[in-house]
Amino acid sequence: MKKMMFGGLLLGLFSICATAALKEGDVAPDFQAQASLNGKSFNFSLKDALKKGPVVVYFYPSAYTGGCNVQAHTFAEKHDQFAAAGATIIGVSLDSIERLNEFSVDPDYCAGKFPVASDAGGKIAKSYELNIREASPGKKDSRGKEIDHGFAERTTFVITPDGRVSETVGGIAPAQNVEKALESVQRLAEARHSSRKP
Repeated sequence: MKKMMFGGLLLGLFSICATAALKEGDVAPDFQAQASLNGKSFNFSLKDALKKGPVVVYFYPSAYTGGCNVQAHTFAEKHDQFAAAGATIIGVSLDSIERLNEFSVDPDYCAGKFPVASDAGGKIAKSYELNIREASPGKKDSRGKEIDHGFAERTTFVITPDGRVSETVGGIAPAQNVEKALESVQRLAEARHSSRKP
């Protein structure tokens, strides 16, 4: 009985930790990472991206897995709406850059619309206070290829040009995650527009 109670406490503690990501008002850690856009690698810099406007940094467990495929496809479909609100999208996972070169160009997923960055050691995810869990041995992706990296929890951060978190989106379905991020950047765009009015 004591073991069961202790297990329950541990599970509860883990659940609390799973939502311990950076929150609204926190300073977003700057990062640079090797990323891929439409199958081509380049060096992504959050600091440089923020010079153009808000940045949606979305962490996801792994390319070519169910929810992540849906999320990437939805971001690609909504890309023009994010761009219209002045926002840049960057996906971040523990995938290798080689896997991301394939994922970024895949017409069913990123479709060359936005970049995805490789956080192979999980350093960026940890700096955003996200949990990482190891892949089970033999786990395969939706193409039948083995996944050999850990999974960061699915959480999206909307970051304003001053480098602060405007909204943290987590704990909801992948497509809803994209919708909430879009609503957030559209609110920011409306606020910018209103502040410019005489």
